[in-house]
Amino acid sequence: MTHAHITAWLLALILFFVALGLQKGGNAKGAKIVQMILRVLYILILLTGIMMLFDLTTISMLYILKSAVGLWIIALFEIILARTSRNENASVLWIQFAIALVLVLYLGFSLPLGFDWF
Repeated sequence: MTHAHITAWLLALILFFVALGLQKGGNAKGAKIVQMILRVLYILILLTGIMMLFDLTTISMLYILKSAVGLWIIALFEIILARTSRNENASVLWIQFAIALVLVLYLGFSLPLGFDWF
């Protein structure tokens, strides 16, 4: 299940940047299509994450924190895409995104359910 979760996150990151590029390039229709595919990936991310949580025998606060930060990143994906499409400033959101991404990667790879890289 871990591999499916990581794959869905990686695809979501790639599609997020593709949607941003399409929006900035003026291709609103293509950006909308990519954004819809991205939303399907959100569902896969949530399902695989919930399934991994239910497979645990004891859920620590770090797993809950990782889940909350993961939801925060998904929300930031949507907010950044919305602000970019309206040509509004999203610099504070990008800072939040960088912090949240580092935090979720650290938690995901350091907790026992993930790969032991840290």
